[in-house]
Amino acid sequence: MIIVMKAGAAKKDRDLVLKRIRELGYKPHVIHGETRDVIGAIGDERGKAVLQSLESLHGVENVVPILQPYKLASKEVKKEPSLVRISDNVVIGGRQLVVMAGPCSVESEKQIIDSAVAVKKGGAQVLRGGAFKPRTSPYSFQGLEEDGLKLLAKARELTGLPFVTEVINPETAELVASYADILQIGARNSQNFALLKKVGQLGKPVLLKRGMSMTIQEFLMSAEYIMSEGNQSVILCERGIRTFETATRNTLDLSAIPVLKEKTHLPVMIDPSHGTGNHHYVAPMCYASVAAGADGLIIEVHPDPEHASSDGPQSLKPAKFDIMMEKLKLFAEAAGKTLI
Repeated sequence: MIIVMKAGAAKKDRDLVLKRIRELGYKPHVIHGETRDVIGAIGDERGKAVLQSLESLHGVENVVPILQPYKLASKEVKKEPSLVRISDNVVIGGRQLVVMAGPCSVESEKQIIDSAVAVKKGGAQVLRGGAFKPRTSPYSFQGLEEDGLKLLAKARELTGLPFVTEVINPETAELVASYADILQIGARNSQNFALLKKVGQLGKPVLLKRGMSMTIQEFLMSAEYIMSEGNQSVILCERGIRTFETATRNTLDLSAIPVLKEKTHLPVMIDPSHGTGNHHYVAPMCYASVAAGADGLIIEVHPDPEHASSDGPQSLKPAKFDIMMEKLKLFAEAAGKTLI
């Protein structure tokens, strides 16, 4: 259920509603709108009739049942798009088209510093790089772990770029959060519910990637796990799903953009690198993603992809990234976005 407060309702009225929700055994979540607050009451749906009595409280406009299984992520709760603030200059979900770029894995100090300088020069607003790497093979490069986080922090200090990096288990989540600006949940962990709950408690923006065989509803239910723990700063990321097609690494589901925009207020990003697995296809999918309404892109860029520890074939070289970013401005403008 959602409790819609009247426009201009006093704080004491809202606090009384919050208190009553807790007394009824539900967990309240306040969502601040442009003109009024909405309070989600999350818990056993069998008690909806009891929650309906909250309409009698002062400052409450009405109480509305949420039909979707995902509650806090639904547009039934919040009509206007959510904005996720990463830094003073980076906000995801508004008119700004946000590009995150960098290598798949942090390999060395020189590699990540060179990458950060290159993607900033090209126009990226966020640096990406993996310190902990969940890999299909146990024999593949698994990442530099905390040493990688320290190198990402050094790159941030030198360039001013905030960075996003992956969290792979609840045990290391707090460590990663102590360094990172954005916590990434990868496709393989998109239904690791213990991890989703943990990052929901850490108070950092979360980039949630869609699982390889995940439906849109399952994707939004994973976002709900994070939001139900109190973290409303969730960014959805379509990164390709597994189909019968073998010409590309995955099948990039661009139709997910308008579908998600219809169903949720959360911002939507696209990962064309994992979506295609081939650097030749990355730029066209970037343009198409922006034209379809994406709020941002996360792109793999490496100064020497031929010798990359992971995902070299899908990584752009800095020169190609620069060319792509210049052309991307035209698509951003046509879609009503700005690329700074």
